[in-house]
Amino acid sequence: MKSMWLSLAAAAIASLIFAKMLAARSDADTGAASPIFGVTIPEGYRQWQMIAPSQLGEPFDELRAILGNDMAIKAYGGKTLPFPDGTVLAKLAWKRIPASDFPAAIAPGVATSIQFMVKDSKGYAATGGWGFGKFVDGKPADEAEHRACFACHEAHVKAHDFVFTRFAP
Repeated sequence: MKSMWLSLAAAAIASLIFAKMLAARSDADTGAASPIFGVTIPEGYRQWQMIAPSQLGEPFDELRAILGNDMAIKAYGGKTLPFPDGTVLAKLAWKRIPASDFPAAIAPGVATSIQFMVKDSKGYAATGGWGFGKFVDGKPADEAEHRACFACHEAHVKAHDFVFTRFAP
């Protein structure tokens, strides 16, 4: 239980650090769209509420914070599935590293990507109603990475409207 709280605290702190890092960047192109889906980095996403933190082992070895717009938060609160059109989820990801001042803790290292899922059941009908956007250093990832997004979600969480993240209590 204690390690869960440490992970949650680390994710919250990491989210704030990541937001400050992105705010300071001048090379992030918020108008650039992801290939295939045309998803862009939503303005103001850093002020969205946290849905849950997560950690992934190999090969990702990442610490992640998943945020949601107001529609996402309402859907999670109402346990609404499928998610309504207009729902947008954001995933902020960093390499996991041991905390330098507290060896039992995991800390965020270098930022690896920000990713978005945008619900539009008509616009993205071929991919379960979701469009995907992955951005590295503020620029869209390549087409192959975007194709891999839906394939993974379809293989593992189709029954949960293609969404991995559950709301953290």
